[in-house]
Amino acid sequence: MVKYLGSKRRLVPAIVKIAEALPGVRTACDLFAGTTRVGQGFKRAGIHVLSNDLASYSHVLGQAYIATDARETNLPRLRELLEHLNGLSSEDGYFTETFCRRSRYFQPHNGMRIDAIRGEIDRLTLTSSERAVLLTALLLAADRVDSTTGLQMAYLKQWSPRSHATLELTLPELLPGMGEVRQMDANRLAEGLKDVDLAYIDPPYNQHSYAGNYHVWETLVRNDRPEVYGVACKRMDCRQTRSRYNSRIQCRDAFSQLIAELAPRVPWLLVSFSTEGHLSPVEIHEILRGAGHVESRAFDYKRYVGAQIGVYNPQGVKVGTPTHFRNQEQLFLVGPDPRIVRRALDGASGVIVS
Repeated sequence: MVKYLGSKRRLVPAIVKIAEALPGVRTACDLFAGTTRVGQGFKRAGIHVLSNDLASYSHVLGQAYIATDARETNLPRLRELLEHLNGLSSEDGYFTETFCRRSRYFQPHNGMRIDAIRGEIDRLTLTSSERAVLLTALLLAADRVDSTTGLQMAYLKQWSPRSHATLELTLPELLPGMGEVRQMDANRLAEGLKDVDLAYIDPPYNQHSYAGNYHVWETLVRNDRPEVYGVACKRMDCRQTRSRYNSRIQCRDAFSQLIAELAPRVPWLLVSFSTEGHLSPVEIHEILRGAGHVESRAFDYKRYVGAQIGVYNPQGVKVGTPTHFRNQEQLFLVGPDPRIVRRALDGASGVIVS
C-alpha cells in the first residue's frame, strides 16, 4: 500500500476488532477512505463496505480493492495485461517532463515508463474493474520508486535509493466479496446514507490538504495534464481544493454537521482522530455524545515516515528536525449500549500494531 499521511496501517487490527465486537454490523461506510486500508480490513472480515472519498486516486483504489470481487475476476487476463504493459517501450511525455525534470519525484527512466503505461491503459478496451486494477498497479509501482519522504509537497534533494530501481507492475492483492464506491463530499453523502450499520469517520485533522499532499497520484489517475505551479509542480486546482476540515475555524462545524446527519441513520459510529488535529479529544467527545454513549481509547504510534526523516522545503533540502516522533491516535466509539461500547474498545486494546 502507498506511503500515506494518516495511514491507519497500525490501527486496522483494532478497528476491525471493534467492528466485529458490535452486534449486527454487516455493512460499514468509510467516509474518508484515502488508500482504502480500513475498508480492506472490513472487507476481509466479511463486512460489506461502502468506500467514499473525493480524491480520484482513492476512488480508483476503492474500485480495485473494495468493489472488485476477486472470485469473479479473470486473473489470467489481468496478468496478461500487466505483462503487456511491462513490455512497452518508454515514452517521454507530460509525466516525465513535469515530475522528473521540472520536479524530481521520479527518475526520468521511470517517468518515461509511467508515461507509456498510463497512455496505453487509456487505449486498451477494459472493464471498469480491469481499468481500476491496472491503475492501482501503476500507482503502487510508482510509489515503490519515488524519491519523497511520503508526501508530495516536496521531494528529496538527492535521489532516494529506491528511485534507481526500474518500475514494474505487479498484480494487486484483490479481495473476495462485493463492495461499493462513491466519490462525494462526506457530509453530502451522510445526508442520504441508509442501510449502514457502522460509519467509520477519519476526516482530515489539521491544515495539511490531501489534495496538495498527493497531487501526483491525482494527476497519474486522471491523466489530464493539468497546469502546475511552484517548485513542487502542484496542480492548479490544489489552490481551490481544500476541505473545511483543514480549517481550524470551520472544522468543528463541519464535524458537528456530519455527526448530526449520521446519528439518526447509523447505529454505530467509530471516529479516529490524531492528537495533532484541530479538535481536542474533549471537543470531539462533546460533539459525539449527542449521538449516543461515547467512550474512547488512545493508541500510541510512530508518526508518518517523513517525520522520522526530517523536515524538508519544496526543493527537497532538509530545513529542520521534528519536535516529536510519536503521536496518539484516539478512537471514539458511539453506540446505544454502554456495555457493548466499553467491551468492544477494551477488546481492541491488545491488537494494536506498534
